[in-house]
Amino acid sequence: MINFFSNSNIFTWIEKLINFVNSIFFVLLLVALSFALIFSPPDYLQGDSVRIMYVHVPAAWISLASFTCIAVFSILNFIFKIKNLKLITRSIAPIGLMFTCIAIITGSIWGRPTWGTFWAWDARITSMVVMALFYFIFIVIHKFFQEDDKANKISSIVAIIGLINIPIIKYSVDWWSTLHQPASIKITGTSTIHSSMLVPLLLMFFVLILYCALIFLMKYKTEIIRIKSKNLKRYD
Repeated sequence: MINFFSNSNIFTWIEKLINFVNSIFFVLLLVALSFALIFSPPDYLQGDSVRIMYVHVPAAWISLASFTCIAVFSILNFIFKIKNLKLITRSIAPIGLMFTCIAIITGSIWGRPTWGTFWAWDARITSMVVMALFYFIFIVIHKFFQEDDKANKISSIVAIIGLINIPIIKYSVDWWSTLHQPASIKITGTSTIHSSMLVPLLLMFFVLILYCALIFLMKYKTEIIRIKSKNLKRYD
């Protein structure tokens, strides 16, 4: 069991998973884009600008999920001292920052025809910018500190503190008066989005998840190589 979770064995599985994701990604991307850009109807108020939703919303979901994973894994690492969790959080962070920036940028582009302005410091937008800063600090810590243990400890504290911001982002449209509309997709309640828009939205979300998986696997592989080369230098 220990050998199964060794870096060498994980490296082999990563290579296989990268090849698998590559084999299906572009086909699924073509299908998702066809639904998002061709088959889905324009909104009766927003027109074709609503199609930005098919990137903006999945990007926001992924950015929130990524930071939540980083924070949870940081807590588990504090308790159980699992080395692989350190590699996982380091690999997820750049992905989360990228999709947070995508969510903010696409939201601004969507906001111009919808709200009449590219930017407004409402609760949702402000809390998303705060999360981007937490991502940035988390990544910079690993670049700034040479000692891995110290970097992991400080970055974990940052991630755990940043976890407080996640429910603020999620419920900001309910707690405060904002430009953002309430959630249209609800897991426990009734969703207000039509199936003609829900299907392409979920397809784009699935494709972007595959893209995240691809980036994560390549980053994780890089982290394993970095550790191996560092260990080899130590014994030279």
